[in-house]
Amino acid sequence: MTQMLRESKKQTTEDKLIHSLKSILKSYLDSSQINKIISAYEYAKLAHQGQFRKSGEAYICHPLSVAILLAEMRMDMHGIIAAILHDVVEDTLITQEELTLKFGKQVGRLVDGVTKLTKIDGRSKEETQAENVRKMFLAMAVDLRVIMVKLADRLHNMQTLEAMPRAKKWRIAKETVDIYIPIANRLNMNEMRHRLELLSFKSMYPLRFKVLKASIKKVRGNRKEIIQTIENSIKNRLKEMGLECDVKGREKNIPSIYKKMKRKKIPFSDVFDVYAFRIFTENINSCYQVLGGVHNLYTPIPGRFKDYIALVKANGYQALHTTLSGPYGVPIEIQIKTHDMHKISESGIAAHWLYKDDSRQNFQAQANEWLRELLEMQESAGNSLEFIENLKIDLFPQEIFVFTPQEGVIKLPRGATIVDFAYAIHTDIGMRCNSARIDKQLVPLQTQLENGMTVEVITASWARPSATWLNYAVTAKARTGIRHYLKHFKKREAAQLGKRLLEQSLHDLDLSFDEIPEEKIERLLLAMQIPSLETLLEDIGLGNRMPFLVAKRIKQDNFCAAIKLDDGDENTKVPLTIKGTEGMVVTLARCCHPIAGDSIVGYFNAGKGVVVHHHACRNSRDVRKKQATWLDVKWCDDVIGEFSTEIRLEVKNQRGALASIAEIISKLDSNIENMTVISQDDKVSIDSITLSVRDRVHLAEVMRELKKLSIVLKLTRIKA
Repeated sequence: MTQMLRESKKQTTEDKLIHSLKSILKSYLDSSQINKIISAYEYAKLAHQGQFRKSGEAYICHPLSVAILLAEMRMDMHGIIAAILHDVVEDTLITQEELTLKFGKQVGRLVDGVTKLTKIDGRSKEETQAENVRKMFLAMAVDLRVIMVKLADRLHNMQTLEAMPRAKKWRIAKETVDIYIPIANRLNMNEMRHRLELLSFKSMYPLRFKVLKASIKKVRGNRKEIIQTIENSIKNRLKEMGLECDVKGREKNIPSIYKKMKRKKIPFSDVFDVYAFRIFTENINSCYQVLGGVHNLYTPIPGRFKDYIALVKANGYQALHTTLSGPYGVPIEIQIKTHDMHKISESGIAAHWLYKDDSRQNFQAQANEWLRELLEMQESAGNSLEFIENLKIDLFPQEIFVFTPQEGVIKLPRGATIVDFAYAIHTDIGMRCNSARIDKQLVPLQTQLENGMTVEVITASWARPSATWLNYAVTAKARTGIRHYLKHFKKREAAQLGKRLLEQSLHDLDLSFDEIPEEKIERLLLAMQIPSLETLLEDIGLGNRMPFLVAKRIKQDNFCAAIKLDDGDENTKVPLTIKGTEGMVVTLARCCHPIAGDSIVGYFNAGKGVVVHHHACRNSRDVRKKQATWLDVKWCDDVIGEFSTEIRLEVKNQRGALASIAEIISKLDSNIENMTVISQDDKVSIDSITLSVRDRVHLAEVMRELKKLSIVLKLTRIKA
């Protein structure tokens, strides 16, 4: 009996759905295309036969519902077929190859894009989920219809969560909030976003949803008169100005009311006391005329105006936003936009299929640019979890607008720094940035930017990305660029240093690297079981193999044994020259802060390369006693770059002392990187200051000028 009722329910629901789908498809597809879609439906129905959802409906009702959602967006034939077949590979015995063979490569690619990977051996649930999202985004970057199918699939799943256990409801809703709602927002699909937000909130916080819904219903009637009064006033003013506009009151949805209550820690009555309206015009000029009209009608609230027409949001959203003080002192929020802007803001990327006019072209270009950045992000990500981390940063932008000296506008997320700004201009600028000027004032790279700042990036040929930049870079583009450099260039720099070290060692043995026969190198690599010369040079540069021992083997032509770090105790006779541009494979010791012009010594730190100390550093003396791998090094004659060094000052403890010291340092083209008060009393303060200088001569000049200050009692350089 139960089975008969289930079959009856299945037929009724399924028949209604297929009838509804056909009805929508007839409005924009021809009969041959509709027939192919019906053929896909019959194929999916047979594949899912005997499968039922938790609600008791036949499983085929789900893909049909997804197809209807996409048909309402006027999705093309292949997209509709993919929606109907989207669970066939994941939930039935049909393979991806069979599906592609029957319905073509386009459909096969779309279905594969939304098909989840099964549990991957050795990976946690979080890693598997991250890999699935990464797979979907890669497919989406090739074909945007993938995400359209996935969003429609998620929307219908959210609409039918009632039969699910509480824990599973929460998990699905949380994933929707973390991934799918931000994607809909990033693609400017606001209607889809609002529907997903409402359903997610209802599933995650059912009691809060119920209370807020009842509260809205209770006060709605009392607001009608005020809403009508404001709406009539606006319409009359615009009519007097000769402007034909549509004015519509709008009500904030439950999730946005809850977010505002939580963010501002205010009661429901304060949130719902705000009256919101949208005004739709025919063109951009009319938008600004309307803005003037409403500002003359009601008093604008300072600091509450935003021009998203001139400064378009990253997701393509455009409108003028203003907040006014209305009758009885009630706040009025107004959005002013053209009809085309509204269409795009509601449909986003779906406008590609919904509308045939040119209103979608700019947004389409922006979406494609974002997808290109996604591909770059994925290429540099070490793993899926890292990709998801970068993606979440990219999906939650609260935008600020800053200016270049040429008056260009750069959009960045709130919290962005100079590094993010530099990479936003161009990757090469980001790679070479050294410092910057904000409104003509010199600032360090970690400085956070604010709306309206004018930023000039200062670059240097020797500058390179540092791992510390990841501590304050927030944009996906900057973090991707930094990680890409750290991932690939360390090996290249190690190989370059390794070649220089080997050349030095060969020179001491009266040999030349360029004159060594290729066959001899190949025999050496074979005996050492090293795949390539590049790998050998990397090992030498990272300190894993001693260059003078490799050179000695080459001279002896004896490749019997592999060369290891502890194979000997010899030193190079010719010092290695340090240029200052070696990057991560040459490290300047933090204990003594050696700078260009200092007498220095280096040693190999296995896996990290050469560590350089000041010759007088206590640690370097210990290294020379204990390490068999120390080597003579010296600065190149034309060293490039700036170097950190540390000085200790005893100064009179009086008002303005530090300001005077900072002024001298800045005037001499140096920069304070860090400052620590070591000890302090009423009369004297002993401070440690870390400076950036070009070389020893530059440091001497800074110290000489500081000693001239009457407040400076004693000044020394710290060498560990």
